[in-house]
Amino acid sequence: MTLTELQQRIAAARADNPQAAVELVDALLAASVAVGASDLHLLPTADGLQATWRIDGVLQPVGKIAPELAANVVTRLKVLARLLTYRTNVPQEGRITADGSAVEVRISTFPTLFGEKVVARNLPRGAQPLANLAELGLPSEVQQSLRNALSQTSGALVIAGPAGSGKTTTAYACLREILHASGSQRSIASLEDPVEVVLPGVAQSQVADAAGFDLLTGLRSLVRQDPEVIFIGEIRDPEAAAVAIQAALTGQLLVTTFHATDAASGLSRLGEMGIPPYAIRSAIHAIVAQRLVRRLCDCAIPDEAAPAELIALLPSLGIEPHRLRRHRPDGCEACRSTGYLGRLALAEILDLRLPVIGEAILRRADAAAIRQAAASAGMIPLARRAAELVAAGHTSVQEVVRVFGFDVFTQPLH
Repeated sequence: MTLTELQQRIAAARADNPQAAVELVDALLAASVAVGASDLHLLPTADGLQATWRIDGVLQPVGKIAPELAANVVTRLKVLARLLTYRTNVPQEGRITADGSAVEVRISTFPTLFGEKVVARNLPRGAQPLANLAELGLPSEVQQSLRNALSQTSGALVIAGPAGSGKTTTAYACLREILHASGSQRSIASLEDPVEVVLPGVAQSQVADAAGFDLLTGLRSLVRQDPEVIFIGEIRDPEAAAVAIQAALTGQLLVTTFHATDAASGLSRLGEMGIPPYAIRSAIHAIVAQRLVRRLCDCAIPDEAAPAELIALLPSLGIEPHRLRRHRPDGCEACRSTGYLGRLALAEILDLRLPVIGEAILRRADAAAIRQAAASAGMIPLARRAAELVAAGHTSVQEVVRVFGFDVFTQPLH
Protein backbone atom coordinates (compact mmCIF):
# COMPACT_ATOMS: atom_id res chain seq x y z
CA MET A 1 0.00 0.00 0.00
CA THR A 2 1.38 3.41 -1.00
CA LEU A 3 1.20 6.52 1.14
CA THR A 4 -1.40 7.99 -1.20
CA GLU A 5 -3.60 4.89 -0.89
CA LEU A 6 -3.26 4.96 2.88
CA GLN A 7 -4.21 8.64 3.03
CA GLN A 8 -7.25 7.96 0.87
CA ARG A 9 -8.31 5.15 3.21
CA ILE A 10 -7.89 7.40 6.26
CA ALA A 11 -9.96 10.14 4.61
CA ALA A 12 -12.68 7.70 3.60
CA ALA A 13 -13.08 6.06 7.04
CA ARG A 14 -16.48 6.67 8.64
CA ALA A 15 -17.57 6.22 12.22
CA ASP A 16 -20.81 4.50 11.15
CA ASN A 17 -18.74 1.60 9.80
CA PRO A 18 -18.26 -0.83 12.72
CA GLN A 19 -15.10 -2.20 11.09
CA ALA A 20 -13.52 1.21 10.41
CA ALA A 21 -11.09 1.13 13.34
CA VAL A 22 -10.04 -2.45 12.58
CA GLU A 23 -9.44 -1.65 8.92
CA LEU A 24 -7.52 1.55 9.72
CA VAL A 25 -5.24 -0.16 12.24
CA ASP A 26 -4.50 -3.01 9.83
CA ALA A 27 -3.75 -0.53 7.04
CA LEU A 28 -1.53 1.68 9.21
CA LEU A 29 0.53 -1.22 10.54
CA ALA A 30 0.92 -2.88 7.14
CA ALA A 31 1.85 0.36 5.38
CA SER A 32 4.43 1.33 8.04
CA VAL A 33 6.19 -2.00 7.48
CA ALA A 34 5.96 -1.69 3.69
CA VAL A 35 7.66 1.74 3.59
CA GLY A 36 10.37 0.70 6.06
CA ALA A 37 9.25 2.95 8.91
CA SER A 38 10.87 2.22 12.27
CA ASP A 39 8.00 3.79 14.24
CA LEU A 40 4.39 4.79 13.74
CA HIS A 41 3.14 7.67 15.92
CA LEU A 42 -0.51 8.39 16.67
CA LEU A 43 -0.82 11.74 18.45
CA PRO A 44 -4.22 12.82 19.80
CA THR A 45 -5.15 16.44 19.09
CA ALA A 46 -8.25 18.58 19.54
CA ASP A 47 -9.43 17.71 16.03
CA GLY A 48 -8.38 14.11 15.55
CA LEU A 49 -5.54 11.60 15.73
CA GLN A 50 -2.42 12.77 13.86
CA ALA A 51 -0.53 9.89 12.24
CA THR A 52 3.16 10.18 11.41
CA TRP A 53 5.91 7.63 10.84
CA ARG A 54 9.67 7.71 11.20
CA ILE A 55 11.70 6.90 8.09
CA ASP A 56 15.50 7.31 8.02
CA GLY A 57 15.27 8.84 11.48
CA VAL A 58 12.83 11.63 10.56
CA LEU A 59 9.10 11.87 11.34
CA GLN A 60 7.00 12.29 8.20
CA PRO A 61 3.27 13.12 8.05
CA VAL A 62 0.81 10.40 7.10
CA GLY A 63 -2.66 11.80 7.76
CA LYS A 64 -5.24 12.73 10.38
CA ILE A 65 -7.85 10.28 11.63
CA ALA A 66 -11.27 11.79 12.34
CA PRO A 67 -11.92 12.57 16.04
CA GLU A 68 -14.95 10.27 16.20
CA LEU A 69 -12.67 7.33 15.23
CA ALA A 70 -9.63 8.26 17.31
CA ALA A 71 -10.58 6.47 20.53
CA ASN A 72 -11.63 3.32 18.66
CA VAL A 73 -8.31 3.16 16.77
CA VAL A 74 -6.34 3.47 20.01
CA THR A 75 -8.54 0.85 21.69
CA ARG A 76 -8.05 -1.54 18.78
CA LEU A 77 -4.27 -1.25 19.10
CA LYS A 78 -4.49 -1.85 22.85
CA VAL A 79 -6.62 -4.97 22.29
CA LEU A 80 -4.11 -6.36 19.79
CA ALA A 81 -1.25 -5.66 22.24
CA ARG A 82 -3.20 -7.23 25.15
CA LEU A 83 -3.26 -4.00 27.15
CA LEU A 84 -5.90 -2.85 29.61
CA THR A 85 -8.36 -0.87 27.51
CA TYR A 86 -10.05 0.72 30.53
CA ARG A 87 -6.77 2.19 31.86
CA THR A 88 -6.28 5.41 29.95
CA ASN A 89 -4.49 7.46 32.60
CA VAL A 90 -1.24 5.45 32.90
CA PRO A 91 1.44 4.42 30.37
CA GLN A 92 1.29 0.83 29.12
CA GLU A 93 3.50 -1.36 26.93
CA GLY A 94 2.69 -4.46 24.95
CA ARG A 95 3.43 -6.35 21.73
CA ILE A 96 1.58 -7.40 18.61
CA THR A 97 2.84 -10.65 17.12
CA ALA A 98 0.93 -11.91 14.09
CA ASP A 99 1.52 -15.34 12.60
CA GLY A 100 3.53 -15.12 9.41
CA SER A 101 4.44 -11.47 9.93
CA ALA A 102 8.03 -10.42 9.33
CA VAL A 103 7.90 -7.97 12.22
CA GLU A 104 6.81 -7.80 15.81
CA VAL A 105 5.20 -4.49 16.79
CA ARG A 106 5.99 -3.01 20.19
CA ILE A 107 3.11 -0.81 21.38
CA SER A 108 3.62 2.00 23.90
CA THR A 109 0.77 4.19 25.15
CA PHE A 110 1.08 7.45 27.06
CA PRO A 111 -1.69 9.70 28.45
CA THR A 112 -1.82 13.24 27.03
CA LEU A 113 -4.17 16.23 27.26
CA PHE A 114 -6.38 15.00 24.40
CA GLY A 115 -6.15 11.25 24.97
CA GLU A 116 -3.62 8.46 24.71
CA LYS A 117 -0.67 8.79 22.39
CA VAL A 118 0.44 5.51 20.79
CA VAL A 119 3.84 4.66 19.35
CA ALA A 120 4.18 1.39 17.42
CA ARG A 121 7.77 0.28 16.84
CA ASN A 122 8.50 -2.33 14.18
CA LEU A 123 10.98 -4.97 15.31
CA PRO A 124 12.16 -7.71 12.91
CA ARG A 125 11.27 -11.26 13.87
CA GLY A 126 13.47 -14.34 13.60
CA ALA A 127 17.01 -14.50 12.31
CA GLN A 128 17.77 -11.42 10.22
CA PRO A 129 20.64 -10.65 7.87
CA LEU A 130 23.12 -8.55 9.82
CA ALA A 131 25.66 -6.12 8.50
CA ASN A 132 29.27 -6.84 9.33
CA LEU A 133 31.69 -4.09 10.27
CA ALA A 134 32.80 -3.51 6.70
CA GLU A 135 29.19 -3.04 5.55
CA LEU A 136 28.41 -0.35 8.12
CA GLY A 137 30.33 2.25 6.14
CA LEU A 138 32.44 3.33 9.12
CA PRO A 139 35.82 5.02 8.49
CA SER A 140 38.66 2.53 8.01
CA GLU A 141 40.54 3.57 11.17
CA VAL A 142 37.36 3.18 13.22
CA GLN A 143 36.82 -0.29 11.79
CA GLN A 144 40.38 -1.31 12.61
CA SER A 145 40.19 0.03 16.16
CA LEU A 146 36.92 -1.85 16.67
CA ARG A 147 38.49 -5.09 15.45
CA ASN A 148 41.44 -4.58 17.79
CA ALA A 149 39.08 -4.10 20.75
CA LEU A 150 36.97 -7.12 19.79
CA SER A 151 40.01 -9.36 19.61
CA GLN A 152 40.68 -8.85 23.33
CA THR A 153 39.66 -11.45 25.91
CA SER A 154 38.60 -8.96 28.57
CA GLY A 155 37.77 -5.28 28.90
CA ALA A 156 34.93 -3.26 27.45
CA LEU A 157 33.93 -1.69 24.16
CA VAL A 158 31.35 1.06 24.63
CA ILE A 159 29.20 2.26 21.72
CA ALA A 160 27.78 5.70 22.46
CA GLY A 161 25.26 7.97 20.81
CA PRO A 162 21.75 9.37 21.20
CA ALA A 163 18.60 7.36 20.51
CA GLY A 164 18.29 6.36 16.87
CA SER A 165 21.99 6.71 16.07
CA GLY A 166 22.51 3.07 15.08
CA LYS A 167 24.20 1.88 18.27
CA THR A 168 22.43 -1.49 18.34
CA THR A 169 23.18 -2.15 14.67
CA THR A 170 26.88 -1.55 15.33
CA ALA A 171 26.76 -3.73 18.44
CA TYR A 172 25.24 -6.64 16.51
CA ALA A 173 27.88 -6.18 13.80
CA CYS A 174 30.54 -6.41 16.52
CA LEU A 175 29.04 -9.67 17.83
CA ARG A 176 28.94 -11.04 14.31
CA GLU A 177 32.61 -10.07 13.90
CA ILE A 178 33.50 -11.99 17.08
CA LEU A 179 31.58 -15.06 15.90
CA HIS A 180 33.30 -14.99 12.53
CA ALA A 181 36.79 -14.36 13.88
CA SER A 182 36.51 -17.13 16.49
CA GLY A 183 34.79 -19.66 14.27
CA SER A 184 31.83 -19.52 16.70
CA GLN A 185 34.06 -20.91 19.45
CA ARG A 186 33.59 -18.12 21.98
CA SER A 187 30.76 -18.27 24.50
CA ILE A 188 28.63 -15.16 23.90
CA ALA A 189 25.62 -14.12 25.97
CA SER A 190 23.45 -11.03 25.93
CA LEU A 191 21.01 -9.10 28.09
CA GLU A 192 18.74 -6.89 26.00
CA ASP A 193 15.59 -4.82 26.39
CA PRO A 194 14.24 -5.88 23.97
CA VAL A 195 15.99 -8.44 21.78
CA GLU A 196 15.76 -6.65 18.44
CA VAL A 197 17.38 -9.25 16.17
CA VAL A 198 17.90 -12.97 16.72
CA LEU A 199 21.60 -13.76 16.33
CA PRO A 200 22.44 -17.48 15.97
CA GLY A 201 25.35 -18.47 18.17
CA VAL A 202 24.51 -15.99 20.92
CA ALA A 203 22.57 -16.88 24.08
CA GLN A 204 20.20 -13.90 24.01
CA SER A 205 18.07 -13.01 27.03
CA GLN A 206 15.38 -10.37 27.29
CA VAL A 207 14.93 -8.31 30.43
CA ALA A 208 11.51 -8.70 32.09
CA ASP A 209 11.19 -6.13 34.87
CA ALA A 210 7.66 -7.20 35.77
CA ALA A 211 8.96 -10.70 36.57
CA GLY A 212 11.87 -9.40 38.65
CA PHE A 213 14.39 -10.16 35.90
CA ASP A 214 15.91 -6.71 35.57
CA LEU A 215 19.24 -5.82 34.01
CA LEU A 216 21.15 -5.79 37.29
CA THR A 217 19.77 -9.17 38.44
CA GLY A 218 20.40 -10.73 35.05
CA LEU A 219 23.94 -9.40 34.79
CA ARG A 220 24.91 -10.67 38.22
CA SER A 221 23.69 -14.15 37.29
CA LEU A 222 25.05 -14.07 33.77
CA VAL A 223 28.67 -13.76 34.88
CA ARG A 224 28.26 -17.23 36.45
CA GLN A 225 27.22 -18.74 33.10
CA ASP A 226 30.83 -19.03 31.89
CA PRO A 227 30.55 -16.32 29.22
CA GLU A 228 33.59 -15.13 27.33
CA VAL A 229 31.74 -12.23 25.71
CA ILE A 230 28.80 -10.34 27.23
CA PHE A 231 26.59 -7.95 25.33
CA ILE A 232 24.47 -5.56 27.39
CA GLY A 233 21.85 -3.79 25.31
CA GLU A 234 22.25 -0.56 27.26
CA ILE A 235 23.80 0.63 30.52
CA ARG A 236 21.20 2.83 32.18
CA ASP A 237 22.07 3.22 35.86
CA PRO A 238 25.12 3.34 38.17
CA GLU A 239 24.49 -0.13 39.64
CA ALA A 240 24.46 -1.81 36.22
CA ALA A 241 27.50 0.22 35.16
CA ALA A 242 29.42 -0.95 38.23
CA VAL A 243 28.62 -4.64 37.63
CA ALA A 244 29.43 -4.32 33.92
CA ILE A 245 32.80 -2.69 34.60
CA GLN A 246 33.57 -5.38 37.18
CA ALA A 247 32.82 -8.09 34.59
CA ALA A 248 35.12 -6.37 32.11
CA LEU A 249 37.89 -6.33 34.72
CA THR A 250 37.57 -9.99 35.67
CA GLY A 251 37.88 -11.93 32.46
CA GLN A 252 34.99 -11.15 30.09
CA LEU A 253 34.92 -9.04 26.97
CA LEU A 254 32.01 -6.65 27.34
CA VAL A 255 30.19 -4.92 24.48
CA THR A 256 27.55 -2.39 25.45
CA THR A 257 25.74 0.75 24.34
CA PHE A 258 25.44 4.00 26.23
CA HIS A 259 23.55 7.26 25.72
CA ALA A 260 26.00 10.12 25.20
CA THR A 261 26.52 12.86 22.62
CA ASP A 262 30.13 11.92 21.85
CA ALA A 263 32.97 9.75 23.11
CA ALA A 264 34.34 12.29 25.60
CA SER A 265 30.89 12.92 27.08
CA GLY A 266 30.43 9.17 27.45
CA LEU A 267 33.54 8.91 29.59
CA SER A 268 32.41 11.85 31.70
CA ARG A 269 28.99 10.28 32.24
CA LEU A 270 30.56 7.03 33.45
CA GLY A 271 32.54 9.08 35.96
CA GLU A 272 29.36 10.85 37.08
CA MET A 273 27.84 7.40 37.67
CA GLY A 274 30.46 6.79 40.30
CA ILE A 275 32.85 4.57 38.34
CA PRO A 276 36.39 5.32 39.65
CA PRO A 277 38.81 6.77 37.08
CA TYR A 278 41.24 3.86 37.52
CA ALA A 279 38.42 1.39 36.73
CA ILE A 280 37.42 3.31 33.61
CA ARG A 281 41.04 3.46 32.49
CA SER A 282 41.68 -0.24 33.16
CA ALA A 283 38.39 -1.73 31.97
CA ILE A 284 37.49 0.15 28.78
CA HIS A 285 39.50 -0.43 25.62
CA ALA A 286 37.67 2.09 23.47
CA ILE A 287 34.51 4.13 23.23
CA VAL A 288 33.03 4.75 19.81
CA ALA A 289 30.43 7.47 19.28
CA GLN A 290 28.27 7.60 16.19
CA ARG A 291 25.46 9.41 14.44
CA LEU A 292 23.38 8.78 11.33
CA VAL A 293 22.74 11.43 8.69
CA ARG A 294 20.49 11.06 5.68
CA ARG A 295 22.14 10.62 2.28
CA LEU A 296 21.11 13.03 -0.44
CA CYS A 297 18.99 11.41 -3.14
CA ASP A 298 20.15 11.49 -6.76
CA CYS A 299 17.57 14.22 -7.30
CA ALA A 300 19.63 16.67 -5.17
CA ILE A 301 20.49 19.92 -6.91
CA PRO A 302 23.63 22.06 -6.63
CA ASP A 303 23.58 24.81 -4.02
CA GLU A 304 26.16 27.50 -4.57
CA ALA A 305 25.53 29.36 -1.30
CA ALA A 306 27.95 27.65 1.09
CA PRO A 307 27.99 28.95 4.69
CA ALA A 308 31.07 30.88 5.80
CA GLU A 309 31.65 28.40 8.62
CA LEU A 310 31.97 25.53 6.15
CA ILE A 311 34.25 27.49 3.82
CA ALA A 312 36.54 28.23 6.79
CA LEU A 313 36.84 24.53 7.53
CA LEU A 314 37.91 23.46 4.06
CA PRO A 315 41.69 24.05 4.46
CA SER A 316 41.80 21.91 7.63
CA LEU A 317 39.99 19.16 5.72
CA GLY A 318 42.44 19.29 2.84
CA ILE A 319 39.68 20.49 0.49
CA GLU A 320 40.18 23.40 -1.85
CA PRO A 321 37.17 25.78 -1.83
CA HIS A 322 36.62 25.41 -5.57
CA ARG A 323 36.23 21.64 -5.11
CA LEU A 324 33.29 22.03 -2.77
CA ARG A 325 30.36 19.94 -4.09
CA ARG A 326 27.55 21.29 -1.93
CA HIS A 327 24.00 20.17 -2.77
CA ARG A 328 20.58 20.61 -1.26
CA PRO A 329 17.59 18.25 -1.30
CA ASP A 330 14.98 18.60 -4.02
CA GLY A 331 12.55 15.67 -3.97
CA CYS A 332 11.30 12.96 -6.29
CA GLU A 333 9.12 9.84 -6.23
CA ALA A 334 12.03 7.58 -5.23
CA CYS A 335 12.71 9.55 -2.03
CA ARG A 336 9.02 10.30 -1.33
CA SER A 337 9.73 13.99 -2.04
CA THR A 338 12.08 14.29 0.96
CA GLY A 339 15.29 14.76 -1.03
CA TYR A 340 17.04 12.01 0.93
CA LEU A 341 17.37 8.26 0.42
CA GLY A 342 19.13 6.06 2.98
CA ARG A 343 21.55 7.06 5.70
CA LEU A 344 25.28 7.38 6.29
CA ALA A 345 27.14 6.56 9.48
CA LEU A 346 29.51 9.02 11.15
CA ALA A 347 31.80 7.77 13.89
CA GLU A 348 34.66 8.77 16.15
CA ILE A 349 36.61 6.36 18.34
CA LEU A 350 38.50 7.17 21.51
CA ASP A 351 41.26 4.71 22.35
CA LEU A 352 41.72 4.65 26.13
CA ARG A 353 45.07 2.86 25.82
CA LEU A 354 46.66 6.06 24.55
CA PRO A 355 48.74 7.60 27.39
CA VAL A 356 47.34 11.12 26.88
CA ILE A 357 43.76 9.81 27.23
CA GLY A 358 44.61 7.66 30.24
CA GLU A 359 46.23 10.62 31.99
CA ALA A 360 43.20 12.82 31.34
CA ILE A 361 40.88 10.17 32.82
CA LEU A 362 43.02 9.63 35.91
CA ARG A 363 43.08 13.33 36.70
CA ARG A 364 39.27 13.44 36.33
CA ALA A 365 39.35 15.80 33.36
CA ASP A 366 36.00 17.05 32.08
CA ALA A 367 34.59 16.24 28.65
CA ALA A 368 36.11 19.32 27.02
CA ALA A 369 39.60 18.46 28.26
CA ILE A 370 39.23 14.82 27.17
CA ARG A 371 38.01 16.01 23.77
CA GLN A 372 41.08 18.23 23.44
CA ALA A 373 43.40 15.39 24.49
CA ALA A 374 41.75 13.09 21.94
CA ALA A 375 42.22 15.65 19.18
CA SER A 376 45.92 15.98 20.08
CA ALA A 377 46.19 12.19 19.78
CA GLY A 378 44.74 12.27 16.26
CA MET A 379 41.08 11.39 16.78
CA ILE A 380 38.88 12.74 13.98
CA PRO A 381 35.70 14.07 15.68
CA LEU A 382 32.13 13.64 14.52
CA ALA A 383 31.77 17.30 13.47
CA ARG A 384 34.70 17.02 11.10
CA ARG A 385 33.31 13.82 9.60
CA ALA A 386 30.05 15.67 9.01
CA ALA A 387 31.80 18.57 7.30
CA GLU A 388 33.63 16.14 5.02
CA LEU A 389 30.34 14.56 3.92
CA VAL A 390 28.87 17.99 3.16
CA ALA A 391 31.95 19.01 1.19
CA ALA A 392 31.79 15.76 -0.80
CA GLY A 393 28.14 16.34 -1.67
CA HIS A 394 26.86 13.24 0.15
CA THR A 395 24.61 15.11 2.58
CA SER A 396 23.43 18.65 3.15
CA VAL A 397 24.17 21.36 5.67
CA GLN A 398 20.49 21.27 6.69
CA GLU A 399 20.73 17.58 7.52
CA VAL A 400 23.92 17.99 9.55
CA VAL A 401 22.34 20.85 11.51
CA ARG A 402 19.24 18.69 12.11
CA VAL A 403 21.36 15.89 13.57
CA PHE A 404 24.02 17.85 15.45
CA GLY A 405 22.47 21.22 16.20
CA PHE A 406 23.06 24.74 14.96
CA ASP A 407 26.55 25.09 16.42
CA VAL A 408 28.10 22.07 14.69
CA PHE A 409 30.22 24.13 12.30
CA THR A 410 31.52 26.34 15.09
CA GLN A 411 32.95 23.44 17.14
CA PRO A 412 36.70 22.84 17.20
CA LEU A 413 37.40 20.11 14.65
CA HIS A 414 41.02 19.29 15.41
